[in-house]
Amino acid sequence: MGEVIELKRDKPFTLKETQTLLPIVRRITDESVALVEKLKKRVEEVDPPPDHRPAYERELNHIVDRWSDKILKLGAEPKGLWLVDFDNGAGYYCWRYPEEEVCFYHTYETGFSGRTPIL
Repeated sequence: MGEVIELKRDKPFTLKETQTLLPIVRRITDESVALVEKLKKRVEEVDPPPDHRPAYERELNHIVDRWSDKILKLGAEPKGLWLVDFDNGAGYYCWRYPEEEVCFYHTYETGFSGRTPIL
């Protein structure tokens, strides 16, 4: 059996823990992105009248909210659409879909715009 992942953790992530968790984060994100793409295709095919668009917007928001909730349950922080931060106690390890690995870090103050490569 694999390792048990602690949900809603209250301790900082090590880089190794972040890398171990990333495949799960990627799977959750891949699934959510696929659902959004499927919805987008359906909307483009139907070209709904303006009064029907709120239903599609609600469905889109539901997909994104579910993704966000799942990321939070893993102890990570959704910071934007398909953007996840892992608090390491001094800042964040930062991952953005569709990156293959967690290769960036930023401080609490700089945020995403201050991402620097992890050496």
